[in-house]
Amino acid sequence: MLKNYFKLLRTPQWIKNFFVFVPLIFSKQLFNLHELTEVLLGFILFCLTSSIVYIINDIVDADSDRLHPEKKNRPIASGKVKPSSGIATAFLLLIITAILSFNVNLSFIFLLAAYLILNILYSFSFKHIVLLDIFSIAAGFMLRVIAGAVIINVEISSWLILTTMFISLFLAIMKRRSELNYSIEDESQTSRKVLSQYSKKFTEQIASIAASGVIICYALYTVSERTISIFNTDHLIYTLPFVVFGIFRYMYLVFIGKKGENTAILIVTDIQMIVNVFLYVLITIYIIYK
Repeated sequence: MLKNYFKLLRTPQWIKNFFVFVPLIFSKQLFNLHELTEVLLGFILFCLTSSIVYIINDIVDADSDRLHPEKKNRPIASGKVKPSSGIATAFLLLIITAILSFNVNLSFIFLLAAYLILNILYSFSFKHIVLLDIFSIAAGFMLRVIAGAVIINVEISSWLILTTMFISLFLAIMKRRSELNYSIEDESQTSRKVLSQYSKKFTEQIASIAASGVIICYALYTVSERTISIFNTDHLIYTLPFVVFGIFRYMYLVFIGKKGENTAILIVTDIQMIVNVFLYVLITIYIIYK
């Protein structure tokens, strides 16, 4: 039973909440114990909130998930966890989140609430509307980054926000592209109805635009006067190859490898992606903090 509840919380998906650490790293506060503690708390709050969202989503999608070759194994869709138990679990997580929220500033709480409301709307409505579905997912990532800056009261570069927007859109549309690989031909049995509004060619075109946006915005961020002034170096441009490789590798895994429906699992199981992310983080921290 405990294993089923861990699956219900979708703990592997918590990796997405590491986006809250982006402002901490790029504001040169990573080794400031107080600021690090604040962001860790913010990370925990987003993990709890995202699990609430996943539970609600699984309850709403239980019937359609049973038509999916992989999602049918989710605790609620498979019947291993009752919807009433899922609601009780979500309510308990909400209480814990509310208690912990007394330790963060009001601006962060508003952003966390906005994230929760956005994803509830996504579960009930937005995910059925073409394009609005991927923009809703992207907005969730952007809220994480902005919240990460708000919780420690630091400014974040506009270029970094734009980079986050494009990489969020990229991940969202690539998720849709990978879902098309699993979609059932008969529309009446398709587990996600909005997929009928997408095509492989259309998603590939959007993915290419979003990927270009990530690379261009990040490149401009690394060479902007503000970035060079803050870090006293222009060497951050040398981290760009890792970003480009990560984008291309992800596209390869989705387009050629037919993977990517579960973003978190893909990132933590592909050796090349793991090594690339590790080297990117290591070199970025070295350049910023040396």
